[in-house]
Parts: sequence; C-alpha cells; structure tokens
Amino acid sequence: MMRSMFAAISGLKAHQVMLDVTAGDIANVNTVGYKSSRMTFRDSLAQLQRGGAAPGPGQAGSNAAQVGLGSQVGSIDNLMTGGALQTTGNTFDVAVSGDGWFRVGSSTAPAVPTAVEYTRAGNFTTNDQGYVITQDGLYVIGRTAPGGAGTDALIQVAPGAGNIAIGQDGSVTYQPTGGGARVTAGYFSLAKFENQGALERLGGNTWSAGPNTGPENVSTPGGTYGATVAGAIEMSNVDLAAEFMNMITAQRGF
Repeated sequence: MMRSMFAAISGLKAHQVMLDVTAGDIANVNTVGYKSSRMTFRDSLAQLQRGGAAPGPGQAGSNAAQVGLGSQVGSIDNLMTGGALQTTGNTFDVAVSGDGWFRVGSSTAPAVPTAVEYTRAGNFTTNDQGYVITQDGLYVIGRTAPGGAGTDALIQVAPGAGNIAIGQDGSVTYQPTGGGARVTAGYFSLAKFENQGALERLGGNTWSAGPNTGPENVSTPGGTYGATVAGAIEMSNVDLAAEFMNMITAQRGF
C-alpha cells in the first residue's frame, strides 16, 4: 500500500511541474521574443518481481515481471522556433528573420560588455548619448564592419541625427546634423550556437550561454545568419491552443 502511495505521489509531483511549465508559457503568450518550453516524463526505477528465463529443453522461457515505481521529470526543453513578426513602424524595433541572437550586456560606455547576454526581443531604444540599448538599459553589442571582419563595439547614433535606417544586413545608418553623406553607426551582431537549446533563461527576455551550448559564433546578419527586419518585433512562439490542451492533460494526470 505504501509503495503504491509513493508511486502516485511521484506522478503528482511530475504533473505539477508540467502545470508550472504550461502556466509559464500561457503567461508569456504576448511577451516579445519569448521561447516556449516543453516538459517530458520518464519512468522511475522498476522493482523486479520475477526474473526472465531463456528457452530451454522442455520450456519455452518466460518474461520478467516488474512493477513500476512511479514517474519523474525527464526534461524541460526550450523550443527555439521563431515567433510571428509584428510590424510596428518604430525606428529601433528590429526582428531577426532566421537564426541568431542579439548580443547585449551591461557596461560603462563606450566599453564593450564582457558578460554577454542574448535576446530575441528587438524592441530597442536609445539613451541620452545615442547608444542603442534594450528596454532594461543593457547596451546592444554591434560590429564595426559586416561579416567576420569587424570587431565588437557599441552602436551609437549621433545626437540630433535624422533619417535613421536599419538594413537587412544589420547596418545602422543616419543623416548627420547639417546634412552631408550618410554615416554608418555600426552593425547589429548576432550569435549562434551548436546547441542553442542549452541556453539558460535569465529573465527580462535575456538568456546566458550554458555549459552545453558550445562556443559563441558571432557575425552580422546575412548568409547563414538571419536578416534584420526594421520596424518589426518578434512575438512569443507560444501556441495558446496547444498550451491549453497541455494544461487539460496535466490536470487530468494530476
């Protein structure tokens, strides 16, 4: 009787985690750049009641008899599929169409952040010095030249500049005060990983590299990296209908 109770309780705990994961996804259905999660189950140890026997003379053999001892959390996977792009028309709203993560961090300008975080939330803005930042005040890390030729640098638009434009190659250009030729402030940089599913959530729409992500591969938009789409943001990739179905399944299992 006690063994049965403990097996059932393990199932309660696992289904509670599934409900928590589902609730987190539903709560972030409108979070910019949010990536949903999926929980999987696995069985716990099984107790052997009778061992199996191989066929022999006059005997056809028999299978083992085992009693399961419950279930447990198998994995909580990050689903890194792209979300729908929503057009806003805002100058510094930028979405990535394809692979790659924006690189952001905290530092004292013009120094480049040493602790890099990653995000797909491209609802950027600028501070009083013209640096491109996130809504939480993290500096956006760019590149001085396209592709792998440039070096890391913050993206700064001169105060008072006009006709600011962001290209599909990640370039940020503007018309300086008083006219003249257009100036390139820099290029958005994107990071890719061999195992992006191992990125770890930090909150505030940012992620950090985990022990199993592999090295950071950095370039600017284009080629095998996604293209930047100006005046748009990537919304959450949560499928609300599927999440409600998961919630019903988890509640029934609970």
